[in-house]
Amino acid sequence: MAPHRVVVLALTGLLPFELGIPHRIFGRAKDSTGQPLYEILTCALAAGPVRTDADFAVQVEHGPELLATADTVVVPASYELGPVYEHGRLGDGLAAALAYIRPGTRLVSICTGGYVLAAAGFLDGRPATTHWAHAEHFQRLFPAVRVDAGVLYTDDGDVLTSAGVAAGIDLCLHIVRRDHGAAVANDVARRTVVPPHRGGGQAQFIDRPVPQPQLASTAAARAWVLDRLHEPVRLVDLARQEAMSVRTFTRRFREESGVSPGEWIVGQRVERARRLLEKTDLPMEQVARETGFGTAQSLRKHVQAALGVSPTAYRRTFRATSGGGGGSGDERLPSPDGPSVGAGSVH
Repeated sequence: MAPHRVVVLALTGLLPFELGIPHRIFGRAKDSTGQPLYEILTCALAAGPVRTDADFAVQVEHGPELLATADTVVVPASYELGPVYEHGRLGDGLAAALAYIRPGTRLVSICTGGYVLAAAGFLDGRPATTHWAHAEHFQRLFPAVRVDAGVLYTDDGDVLTSAGVAAGIDLCLHIVRRDHGAAVANDVARRTVVPPHRGGGQAQFIDRPVPQPQLASTAAARAWVLDRLHEPVRLVDLARQEAMSVRTFTRRFREESGVSPGEWIVGQRVERARRLLEKTDLPMEQVARETGFGTAQSLRKHVQAALGVSPTAYRRTFRATSGGGGGSGDERLPSPDGPSVGAGSVH
């Protein structure tokens, strides 16, 4: 089968970093034989040089007719959207270009690229996001769009949007994960040296103070717990890895990661569950034990909350056969020394 074709639309005033995100993320996705899973091409409103917001232009070989061949179209940010940003309407050249897009094509925006999709009517009645600094203006300009200013990205099936800059990496990794599973996405993340997964619902880091560089990091505690996800984990044990009080550790962890220790650990356990569901036929009770959720019931609750589907349905999506499930058992109780993080509840 031919690779899934991703066409990136380069607009005048584009941000070079965001233009490169689809090429870097999709371009590193390979199947088990090393063959590329995506073909990534770039087009502009006219073939030729396209001015960026930096001190250089990029040479684009394809015109807008390339959009007619796309399976996925990505619109990165631009700082020169003109009437799109000012009045919420497409200029003639951009409208003509978007007309090439076939019905059913997946549409993706990064940062202010969402203005283009919204002005074209693709986001009407749908959830969407953009950079937090533009979210209020975006909502005023496009009242029919359900803007969520606090998330990293939104996924409404065939239309996906991301917040600013690095959130485009998160969204593209999410698409790779959705298309080909966690193992492929994790491999891309490792090669790109970025975190393999930040959920779309994670908050944008708005007005969050940066921890002072002289203060100790919580990285050692995170590394420590990743080797023990199958075990009960207490906040006091995490704090002990950094020689901090529980209160100080919890505050510092949230400053550095944007979420509580419990939320982060549950996310890591769900990620491990995804890999086991995709790559093994382990029964659900064993998957629950291997990931620290304790019981199949707890596993189902957390996977359903994170992915929107049950573990069995998720496995069926990525594997020819599905494992068994069900079972019962007591949730882990807090230890006298401190609350347990994960399993059935988060403290």
